[in-house]
Amino acid sequence: MHSFNLQDTAVILIDHQVGTNTWAATTPLALLQRNVIVLAKFAKGTGMPVVLTSSQETNVNVQGPLMPELQDILPEAFAARIQRQGVVNAWDDEAFSNACRATGKRNFVMAGVTTDICMVMPAISALQEGFNVQVVCDACGSSNLIAEEMAWRRMERAGVRLTSTGAVVAELVRNWASPAGAVAFPLLT
Repeated sequence: MHSFNLQDTAVILIDHQVGTNTWAATTPLALLQRNVIVLAKFAKGTGMPVVLTSSQETNVNVQGPLMPELQDILPEAFAARIQRQGVVNAWDDEAFSNACRATGKRNFVMAGVTTDICMVMPAISALQEGFNVQVVCDACGSSNLIAEEMAWRRMERAGVRLTSTGAVVAELVRNWASPAGAVAFPLLT
């Protein structure tokens, strides 16, 4: 198992929408949103590529738009976001999987809401295609603990690495005294 680094890693954020975020009961909403923002700001500050996707954004009463903070932090990635029209496994949407491939990176740091529906299949699909995948569990969540546990088990059994926001940022930083550390440290404290 090799370590990820800034030069070979992209951040992939799936369905962090104002409606779907509230379905992630296993992770407190404020914590989930904070961690998504940390990942976005860290990627922006270190120049890591980011791919954003949403599902049925126009379904405002249920799913809604992506978190507005993502538009503020990552305006280019937000403008280029893949707006899926109902495809559950985001990897099955050619525009999304092609955008991930187009980053030119072999390592993906992924987070999605909900873990059991939005995250499991894209993570496993990317892994099966030969990408190295770490899923940031505290930037994801499911409607209940059983669903969350089953999603984690399924991903781990497939070979997806599970991590937390702080752990993956520290892995990518490698040295708090580095320029990346200067970006990360205020985000995590």
